[in-house]
Amino acid sequence: MSRQIVLDTETTGLSPIDGDRLIELGCVELVNRKLTGNNLHLYFNAGRDSHPDALRVHGITTEFLKDKPRFEQKIDEIWEYLQGAELIIHNAPFDLGFLNNELKLAKRPPLKQCVGGVLDTLVMAKEMYPGKRNSLDSLCDRLGVDNSNRTLHGALLDAELLADVYINLTRGQDALLMTEEPADAPAAGTMIVASVDLSSFKLPVLRANEQEQSAHDDVLKQMDKSSGGKTAWRNFENVSANP
Repeated sequence: MSRQIVLDTETTGLSPIDGDRLIELGCVELVNRKLTGNNLHLYFNAGRDSHPDALRVHGITTEFLKDKPRFEQKIDEIWEYLQGAELIIHNAPFDLGFLNNELKLAKRPPLKQCVGGVLDTLVMAKEMYPGKRNSLDSLCDRLGVDNSNRTLHGALLDAELLADVYINLTRGQDALLMTEEPADAPAAGTMIVASVDLSSFKLPVLRANEQEQSAHDDVLKQMDKSSGGKTAWRNFENVSANP
């Protein structure tokens, strides 16, 4: 079973080094690239106000958070939920920086001791679309993911959007995967090539019609002309004609 967790956070500001804290965690579970509905969504009382710029982005007020639990009160639940999964995060260093800071403040080990790995979709998108904008909103527009309900950033909503973006970014990668994995299936990211007996398939033979054959012959003549009559298939034709 391949288990992945698409994760996003909201924070009081941009830097845990400056004392900013985590205030929201949103996680969406994928098993074998399918949404399971087993999601995790938590708000945290950070004990400080959000920077005005951050507040304009996520809209999560200190008043709203005052009765929410502290992060350290939810560590065991978060740790158990993430255990062994591959994390999928957009701009992973940002979210991991805040998560690891919270764990450090609670005198807990870093996240790498819990999860099976991290995949950064921002790095993936930059490799696939060099020179283009690769924010989550830009990728939603490019890949046809509906983000029309996103007026403010929210960790769970953004994780749900990122899950759709990730599936679209990697579409086709599982084309050769077996539909059912054996009990001792490899870890996430390992391709399993299925063995298929093609003799059981009866494929129709579609012959070119007269117009298509004529157009094909014209192309071959043009290639013959441009190569000075040295096209390789003419040699095979001569061998076929004189076995």
